[in-house]
Amino acid sequence: MISGFQSKKRISAVGKNKLKKFADMEQFQNVIQVPYRAINHSNHSLKGKWNEHFFKNDMPLVLELGCGKGEYTTGLAKIDKSKNYIGVDIKGARMWKGARFAIENNLANVAFLRTHIEMLDQFFAPAEVAEIWLTFPDPQMKKTRKRLTSTRFIEMYRKFIKPGGLIHLKTDSNFQYQYTLEMIKANGFEIVDQISDIYNTETIVPEKLQIKTFYEKQWLLRGINIKYLAFIPHQNQLIEPDVDIEPDSYRSFGRGAITLDE
Repeated sequence: MISGFQSKKRISAVGKNKLKKFADMEQFQNVIQVPYRAINHSNHSLKGKWNEHFFKNDMPLVLELGCGKGEYTTGLAKIDKSKNYIGVDIKGARMWKGARFAIENNLANVAFLRTHIEMLDQFFAPAEVAEIWLTFPDPQMKKTRKRLTSTRFIEMYRKFIKPGGLIHLKTDSNFQYQYTLEMIKANGFEIVDQISDIYNTETIVPEKLQIKTFYEKQWLLRGINIKYLAFIPHQNQLIEPDVDIEPDSYRSFGRGAITLDE
């Protein structure tokens, strides 16, 4: 049994660890951190200039939104050195892991942007982004406006994604998957690829879809299949789908993570 004193020591250690990570992030050259007050009513200086001033090359920009620990961002960057990858999240303590990994492995085509996803159009200019990855976003079953594939967010993505640019969704959530299919159908978007069970299909699955984050491994260990969609969000007036979708029968595993060997 953990005593109150031991519990306080543990909390204190966790707090110090977070502070160290935040201090590290201030020094990492591959991390851009912008306080809300600094960007609330103005555009960032890198908007429209990521290739010229940050990456110093002309390779296509690819965003991963809600990147967490950056496992997918760095995984994609290792597989494909012909593109620049930017992981976006607001939680710096998690992002620290991916940023450090990229530095230690000399992944010069990786950056991390710590900001709110809702503010991305202040960081990227029209047609500046080639692709967007949404990996295991919260399905937000009760809050349509917060879903990262809702028409609200699609409208924002279209402000900076190139014509014909792809949006990738990889998810454990059948609700998220079905909702996105309905959104695509309602708006006449083009589906480029669709796999209802990545690890149980006769289709040849590309290496980029076989990257497994910690959370993805957790879902797989629980017998939950992983789904994938890639679509082009054409520039037309958006319609929010008016359909009833069966909610997922589970929520996040929270603290009940299964111990992994790796």
